[in-house]
Amino acid sequence: MTINFVLIIATVALCILYLLIIAGRAYYRISGPMVVTCPETHQPAAVAVDAPHAALTAVIDATELQLKRCSRWPERQGCGQECLRQIEVAPEDCMVRTILSKWYEGKSCVLCGTPIGPIHSWDHKPGLIGPLSTSDTSAAATVSECTAVPAEHLQEALDACKPVCWSCEVTEEFRRRNPGLVIEKPTFHLHHGHGGRAV
Repeated sequence: MTINFVLIIATVALCILYLLIIAGRAYYRISGPMVVTCPETHQPAAVAVDAPHAALTAVIDATELQLKRCSRWPERQGCGQECLRQIEVAPEDCMVRTILSKWYEGKSCVLCGTPIGPIHSWDHKPGLIGPLSTSDTSAAATVSECTAVPAEHLQEALDACKPVCWSCEVTEEFRRRNPGLVIEKPTFHLHHGHGGRAV
């Protein structure tokens, strides 16, 4: 194998790697559920961008965005997708994961008091405790995973709910699913008497 042939192979490999990096960056930047303000209703809408298409076009020429899903579809599927401008300008700010990460910053779990801290792994998602219906704040409170809230109602839920850490969210979910297996720890009150012994 000649040196020139090795150089050609190395150059081709580097070019492919470079294109894969470009495609990967474009894919990651717009991959995942997003929230935008619908230009027609001026209300939040949950959308998802066609990430593979964006990655492919980023390699060929320039990143081209197009919607794959929208909470207003199929009724308004023929819209002009003007909301994509919001994603083009600030894709990170539209990401559900970004919105949630910022909301949890500096907050502690309302059930155990543990600081939630930065969310490094979305496998251990923190939760929310609040009314069953975000439109009815008088409803009984329940604990749910933060990503279980429909993205178009996310801000409404965050305004109405309190933060819960992952451990408490898992515990409360187990309690909800298996009420017969949960034994509540009794609460004892100490009274002084009988020579000062607590009874």
